[in-house]
Amino acid sequence: MELFEKTLRETTLYDGKILRLHVDDVELPNGNTAIREIVEHSGGVCVAALSERGTLRFVRQFRYPYHKVLLELPAGKLEKGEEPLQAGLRELEEECGLRADKVTSLGCVYPTVAYCSEIIYLFLATGLHETQQHFDEDEFLEVEEIALSDAVRMVMQNEITDSKTVAAVLKIARLREEGKL
Repeated sequence: MELFEKTLRETTLYDGKILRLHVDDVELPNGNTAIREIVEHSGGVCVAALSERGTLRFVRQFRYPYHKVLLELPAGKLEKGEEPLQAGLRELEEECGLRADKVTSLGCVYPTVAYCSEIIYLFLATGLHETQQHFDEDEFLEVEEIALSDAVRMVMQNEITDSKTVAAVLKIARLREEGKL
């Protein structure tokens, strides 16, 4: 059986600055129809800055949908036409005041597959150099350094719950265990 769903009609409900919401009528693989509510998002990046000492730079930032401060790796949305690597380098400098000699792709994650098109590209930055932070006008955050081993423990104890951060921390820990870092 082909698992593909065919779009029959798309109705835009909202078209904003960072997302578009639409409701689609689709034809299912068995010929029946269903409705899909979709949030379109341009995507984002997440950069894990790993120092020679084995620490990662994190940011604490208030996240309005949850009404709480979350601990995350530096991240941000892709600007229109922006390449993920360039966005990652921009976010690393803006949020943490860092540049990197080497940036390696850690793949990507689909954070909310049931209703959102967002893809977050993960990167590992090494060979770090201090520069200057450049926050966005509406951005307020605190930077802190945490040992990779402590970050893994915090993920496992549900102290770090942001999906992109969880994925990147665990990927880096595994690569380190395998001697690839």
